[in-house]
Amino acid sequence: MEYVQERIATLHEFGDGDAGMGGDLAREAAAAVADTAVVVPMTGREHESPAAERVLAELERLEPAPAAVFVPVRADADRIGPFRDWLGSFALPTRVLWCNAPDVDAVLADAGLDGGFGKGRDVWLALGPAADVADAVVVHDADARSYEAAHVQRLLAPLTMDFDFAKGYYARVEGDRLYGRLCRLFYEPLLRALADANDAPIVDYLGAFRYALAGEFAASARLARRLRAPRAWGLEVGTLGDAYEIAGFDGSAQVDLGRHEHDHRAVAGDTGLEGMSREVAATLLGVVEEHGVDPAYETLPERYRAAGDELIDQYRADAAFNGLAYDPADERDQMSRYADSIAPPGPDTRLPRWTDAPFDPADVLAAARPWRERRVGSQD
Repeated sequence: MEYVQERIATLHEFGDGDAGMGGDLAREAAAAVADTAVVVPMTGREHESPAAERVLAELERLEPAPAAVFVPVRADADRIGPFRDWLGSFALPTRVLWCNAPDVDAVLADAGLDGGFGKGRDVWLALGPAADVADAVVVHDADARSYEAAHVQRLLAPLTMDFDFAKGYYARVEGDRLYGRLCRLFYEPLLRALADANDAPIVDYLGAFRYALAGEFAASARLARRLRAPRAWGLEVGTLGDAYEIAGFDGSAQVDLGRHEHDHRAVAGDTGLEGMSREVAATLLGVVEEHGVDPAYETLPERYRAAGDELIDQYRADAAFNGLAYDPADERDQMSRYADSIAPPGPDTRLPRWTDAPFDPADVLAAARPWRERRVGSQD
């Protein structure tokens, strides 16, 4: 148990109170749910998965219910119908957005915003409509097998205390192993390498978050409308870059969500952590460059490896202290794969702030609606 504060407000789980919060704050956070839209991005692999089933079942337990639950879904045309029916079976005010619907592609193309797609694009499509119907937006993934409805209230608690942005953090320890590999073995050592050579507020801000690649965050509707989303796996880092500009140190907080058990990806390949590292690197390096940091690319890979070696020694000691299995050689092999991702970022392909978007959220809702008829427990 610890109570260390970072450069941003860090709200810990000390194990007492309702959902880990004091009584008055717990009541305020619970009441705020009614004015909150929850965004849960999914892909075809989440259809009827145990983790996604748990997330939706837990959301059903929220009282009061959220103002809306937006589920941006990327799925093939022959799977969107079953997906829609499954989501409609939960007693939630669900609004399904079919993110790769032909009409969505057409809306974006007409606005000159066609191009790459992925998680960031899907979440962005939902952020505008979500911020239109609620005072706050909570975003979280659908692959946490340990998800609890109280996470929504915990993420909202800082917003009831006048913060504009709150990010979740949690331990990625499952069974006898440390997980959170992309964050531990790529993001953290890369950020350490940047911090060692640059005394810059943006680097301090990014380093204040205990799990920067967590998918769970809450934002005021005002901030949500101002997020420029990277199109794929750089979403989490890109969100922090914009939160720095809009909320800053004083307006940002992070919330302890305990221990999470997630579905896991392979390391190798474009669909594995190796591919994700390229997106994360491009976004992180783009964010720091935008704020005046010179990454010194000619030495950055070497500095990254040195920082990673130090961290691996620390992880090995921590794992031994807790009786966990640990393979330093495997961890260093992963680092070697990720190191190839360290390069100057390409063109900025982020989607615009919703405040600057060339169409309205209602246009996206109409284009992304995979059905016409109204369903029990769901909304058109």
